[in-house]
Amino acid sequence: MPTRSRQSGALSLTTAALVSCLLAGQTNAQTWPAKQVRLVVPISAGGSVDTIGRAVAQKFSEIWKQPVIVENRAGAGGTIGTDVVAKAAPDGYTLLINSTSQASSAGLYRKLPYDAVNDFAPVTQIITTYQMLVSSPKLPVTSVRELVAMARARPGKLNMASTGTGSSPHLVGELLRLETGIDVVHVPYKGDVGLQPALISGEVDFSFLPPIAAIQHMKAGRMRVLAVTGTSRVAIAPDVPTMIEAGVPNFEFIGWVGIFAPAGTPMDIQHRISGDMIRMLAMPDVAERVPGWGGVAAGTSPEDFTLRYRADVAKFVRIVKDAKVPLIE
Repeated sequence: MPTRSRQSGALSLTTAALVSCLLAGQTNAQTWPAKQVRLVVPISAGGSVDTIGRAVAQKFSEIWKQPVIVENRAGAGGTIGTDVVAKAAPDGYTLLINSTSQASSAGLYRKLPYDAVNDFAPVTQIITTYQMLVSSPKLPVTSVRELVAMARARPGKLNMASTGTGSSPHLVGELLRLETGIDVVHVPYKGDVGLQPALISGEVDFSFLPPIAAIQHMKAGRMRVLAVTGTSRVAIAPDVPTMIEAGVPNFEFIGWVGIFAPAGTPMDIQHRISGDMIRMLAMPDVAERVPGWGGVAAGTSPEDFTLRYRADVAKFVRIVKDAKVPLIE
C-alpha cells in the first residue's frame, strides 16, 4: 500500500505539472502581446527585406493593437542585427525578419557570433522567392541544355556573373556548376547596377536574376530567360521551364523572407504570429503588394518553416564546401 501511495503522489505531481504548463501556454496566448514588439531588420533601410518588414509591422500593429517598431541593425552582412535577436529574451517581443542570407551565412562565415540553427526559432515564411537563369542575347544559346553543352565544350571560357561573392546568384550558380560539372569563371559585381548592363552588353555570358527583373529584360529583348530555379513554374512566366524540366535533375534553389524569434520562444506565441501572418497575406491590400516584393505569398507554420530553414542551412554549407567558396573571416 505505501508503494501505491508514493506512485499515486508522483502521478499527481506529474499531472499537476502538465496542467500548469497548459495553463501557462493558454495565458501566453491570451495576453501576448501586452506591449510594444520590436522587429529587427538586419540590413539598411530601403532594401527589399526592409520594405517587407515595414509593411508587415504596420499590419501587425493593427492586428495586435500594439506598436510594432522596425529597428534597422545593419552591418557585417546582416549578422549584427541577427545576433541582436539571437541574444534577446525569448518572450515574443523581439523578432527578426530576414532572407535566405541567414541560412547561407552558416556556410559562408568562418565564425558567427551565434549558432545559425540552435539560437533561432523559425516562426513563419512570409514569401517564397526564386531566381531565373538568364543569358546574354549575344550568347548563341536558347536553352539550359545548349548553355551546359557550350560550357562543356569550352571549359573555363564562359563567364557567370553574380551580385557578389556569397550572394544568392553566386551560390545558385555554384550549384549549377556542381550539378552539371561545367567549368565557368565567376565574375562578381557590386549589386545589380553593374551586373545587368554587363549581361545586356555581352560582357558576361549568364547569371541568375530575380523573376521580375528577368522578365522585364526578356520582354524588352535584352536577355534570354532559360529557366526558373524552383520546383514549379511561376505565374508571371508560365512558359519558362524549371531547371529540372530544362534538363538538370534534382535542381532546386528556393529563397524566402521570413520571421524568426529567439530560441525558446513559447510555441503558442509562435503559432499566434504564424496564424496572423497567414491571415494577413490573405488580405486584399496585402495580397496585391506581394508580387512587388519579388515573390509569392507563403505563410507557413513554425514547424514547416523550421524544416525549410534547417534544410537550407545544410544545403548552403554543402554548396560552399563543395564549390570551395572562400570563407568570410
